[in-house]
Amino acid sequence: MKFLISFFLRKIPRRYLQLFSHVALRIVAIFYRGNQVVCPVCESQFRKFLPYGRKSRSNALCPKCLSLERHRLIWIYLKRKTDFFTKKATMLHVAPELCFMSRFEALENLEYITADIESPLAKVKMDIHQIPFEENSVDIIFCNHVLEHVDDDLKALSEMRRVLRPGGWAILQVPFFYPLPKTTYEDKSITDPKEREKEFGQDDHVRMYGEDYGSRLASSGFQVVEERLIDELSEEEKKRYALPAKEIIFKVIK
Repeated sequence: MKFLISFFLRKIPRRYLQLFSHVALRIVAIFYRGNQVVCPVCESQFRKFLPYGRKSRSNALCPKCLSLERHRLIWIYLKRKTDFFTKKATMLHVAPELCFMSRFEALENLEYITADIESPLAKVKMDIHQIPFEENSVDIIFCNHVLEHVDDDLKALSEMRRVLRPGGWAILQVPFFYPLPKTTYEDKSITDPKEREKEFGQDDHVRMYGEDYGSRLASSGFQVVEERLIDELSEEEKKRYALPAKEIIFKVIK
């Protein structure tokens, strides 16, 4: 299973995975029945989660809703630390994750907008360098594991800050490869996919973020809050929900 998932992630374009992978995995879910792990997003139980990643991680992917470790942590954060599920808000979800989409869409308090440059699931086709919304028009932005792909992440951050209303907030997660470099590393002359994977951790990444990620967000004018919810949870919860060993939730406020 590890080999198959890794192969599909490398060889099948993301837009096709988004359209069809959840159907196939629901069949696979039958063989993972159990009660050792629980997905807090869809509340399904399994003996374990599926492996996931180009360099496969065990016990990572919920076969029912397709949540990963970081998604499950974010869901718990939203539930326990925010008024996300009750306060009226307009939300822009960039490169929307399938595990969240139907659940956010169903929330009566949210005006929910999905956007992506290529995803067939998103409502709005959008280049994050030029967000087609007015200044001060949204309250919440989710943009997870996107900035490592875009040509100019500082321009994208500027655009997100522009469209956020004063007091609005965003969750902006990126992948980290340990040990972290001190400063974010990018080199636009590196275009070969194999070299990009070697230098940036994945062949479609254009930079590797370092210890300066928080200050990079702050340089765009955001107030940065580094939420360490993972450190507040019990070992039992971490195991039960199969959460990441370490993950800071980067919440920024305009």
